[in-house]
Amino acid sequence: IESLNLQILTLKDPDYPELLRQIYDAPLVLYLNGNIELLRCKKIAIVGTRKYSSYGAELTRKLVTDLTQANLTIVSGLARGIDQIAHQAALDQGGKTIAVLGSAVDQIYPVMNRRLARKMVESGRGLILSEFPLGMKPEKYTFPMRNRIISGLSLATLVTEAGEKSGALITAKMAADQGREVFAVPGNILHSGSHGTHELIKSGAKLVTCAQDILEELSLAYQSARLPELKFENPLEERIYNLLLLESLYGDQIKKELGINIELLNSTLTMMELKGYIRNLGDKSYVAN
Repeated sequence: IESLNLQILTLKDPDYPELLRQIYDAPLVLYLNGNIELLRCKKIAIVGTRKYSSYGAELTRKLVTDLTQANLTIVSGLARGIDQIAHQAALDQGGKTIAVLGSAVDQIYPVMNRRLARKMVESGRGLILSEFPLGMKPEKYTFPMRNRIISGLSLATLVTEAGEKSGALITAKMAADQGREVFAVPGNILHSGSHGTHELIKSGAKLVTCAQDILEELSLAYQSARLPELKFENPLEERIYNLLLLESLYGDQIKKELGINIELLNSTLTMMELKGYIRNLGDKSYVAN
């Protein structure tokens, strides 16, 4: 443990997270890698499906952005999909994030997220933790076990997108059993990735359309971060940016709205993306950062 620069907390340690201590099956030992001070921060769990849609991804990024600006630390499970997006979005916004593993902290799973885990630790704004001893690899039963820690660490659990059999629903159920708030985001009723969140809402989870809904329910103040001043090269950049502040749009929609030729639009979008003013969502649509 010392050679890997890790830390250990036991249930009797004064630094053991108080919210987690309150659950009926709190882990006796936590193995930690990263900034242990994050355990003292106000935390919210954000979980969801591995098979996410572009809607689910963008929605998760937006909510994480706003919640980190309210000084909440994002807790998730470092899984593929929504978990991964939540951790990355928190780091991108200069926020803090905690990953709870279904394996030991020296056995990062999935392998594809090892780089993200390393980035979390090296940034000083992330923490990796697990109740499983070093060397232990993930098993089918370890993921439901870790889910109770994700919800147990947090003031509330937010499910942004989940199908009927998503593991995120287990986390939501555990949060409810622990007496914590559960939030869910509605989606397209025809999309299977929204069936789980809709069932949560039917069962009593609070419907969320923006971060303010969560902050008000938790009686937390919104602390909007000051955005850097944007310096547009020309009026067209500003017009495009203001348009994309309202909603994500495809290139053809922007072209039609502004009445400009496609060559000029494409070159301007490329420059704005390089400057970080806008983001390509990967399906030929754009949104303002």
